[in-house]
Amino acid sequence: MPDQSPSYDLLIAGGGINGAAIARDASGRGLSVLLCERDDIAAHTSSASTKLIHGGLRYLEQFEFALVGKSLAERKLLLRMAPHIIWPLRFVLPHQPHLRPAWVIRLGLFLYDRLGGRRGRGLPGSRSINLRKHIAGRPLRDGFSRGFVYSDAWVQDARLSVLNAIDAAERGATVLTRTACVSARREGDRWLAGLRGEDGVVRQLQARVLINATGPWATRFLDDNGLPHAHRLRLVKGSHIVVPRLFEHDHAYIFQQPDRRIVFAIPFERDFTLIGTTDIEYRGDPAAARIDDDEIAYLCEAVSRYFRRPVQAQDVVWSYSGVRPLFDDGSDQASEVTRDYLLAFDRGGATLLNVLGGKLTTARRLAEEAVDAIVLQFGSPRPAWTGTAPLPGGDFPDGDFGAFYEDFSLRRPWLPDPLALRLCRNYGSRALRIVEGASSMDALGERFGANLYAAEVDYLIDAEWARSADDILWRRTKLGLRIDAAGSERLQSHVMQRYRRMR
Repeated sequence: MPDQSPSYDLLIAGGGINGAAIARDASGRGLSVLLCERDDIAAHTSSASTKLIHGGLRYLEQFEFALVGKSLAERKLLLRMAPHIIWPLRFVLPHQPHLRPAWVIRLGLFLYDRLGGRRGRGLPGSRSINLRKHIAGRPLRDGFSRGFVYSDAWVQDARLSVLNAIDAAERGATVLTRTACVSARREGDRWLAGLRGEDGVVRQLQARVLINATGPWATRFLDDNGLPHAHRLRLVKGSHIVVPRLFEHDHAYIFQQPDRRIVFAIPFERDFTLIGTTDIEYRGDPAAARIDDDEIAYLCEAVSRYFRRPVQAQDVVWSYSGVRPLFDDGSDQASEVTRDYLLAFDRGGATLLNVLGGKLTTARRLAEEAVDAIVLQFGSPRPAWTGTAPLPGGDFPDGDFGAFYEDFSLRRPWLPDPLALRLCRNYGSRALRIVEGASSMDALGERFGANLYAAEVDYLIDAEWARSADDILWRRTKLGLRIDAAGSERLQSHVMQRYRRMR
């Protein structure tokens, strides 16, 4: 009797940025795709980054010119693809001559500008500044007189993964959250896999290609399924802290440290400053990664070397940690391990692709390279397409976010400006779906606090796989910084009730 289980071209295990980007690219080329994620989209590493789209200025010291060039080319594309969740940001680097000579910094910034293209999406080039006169010098300690400024970009990291998954689903992919791939074995030219959903039931399916995009669990996934391999990952914990706003301007800082690492201080959610990151070897369960007291002390000390007002542990209002699955290149220090990726194909029977390493900035490129190789196996060209297609919500005329936001606000004078801006930044043109038909705040439904209303919550449940208050407060938005416990409890109750009605 023939197997009646569903069959797909691709089964992707892992709903972080790499898995979501591969699902998007493959579905857009006509492949049948199932993406499963055991938790929420971007629940772990992909929502625990420093939230930058960048080339990695410090990687130049490690002679990673190819990686920096590739990343900066992607920065240009991503700014065009998602101008609502990705936008330019200027970084200030105060100079400390005993850490790096000025000529080394100037040379690095010269290379960074050239690798990024001087006319890349309107980003101004680097230059020297007088910190005694520049606005970015005001919060700094006396003694910092010279600095450098250069361009990179900011991203709402979890939303980048979610938007890739949305686009994949709208192009035909099946996206299952809270669904773990618990078994996978080859049978001829097919994979037979078991997926366990929220109800605890394991359902079987077939796939021509299995893609292991489980991030820090990549080697464990192989071991658990008895799939031989020689891959090694270096798990590195990166932690961040958030404190009340330390400066009034819109520049970010990149601070050199005596251990030759760098720490960022970045404007965050209007009223806060994001500080990070650490690089610590990690051997525990990636899902259990938490910041420790030593990391908090390190980050506070790192920025207090520069700011007039010291930052102390009691200033921290939120912290988060993520485990980066870096491809082990044999480097001595965790901070020196390459941030490049490896696509490792195993074609011994049904094809297996192991995705090792990578970062937010290069996920689109990684996905394109992966699917290029897969479609060759399938015997049809199906050209790449994601480099020119906007992500959901990013389809503004000429990519002009400012013009879209102005029109959105003018047409809804009843909508408070901070809420209008947040909706446009989070959802771009799809913010129209949230306020559609509304002519007053009352029409947006129950208010949970922090300008979060039922209309937005229901959209996130219906269209973006939100299944808990945490999904909404810490990944789809960052309103967890503002909402009180009572509002969070009411939100959780609302999410559960609506989700039960959907099932």
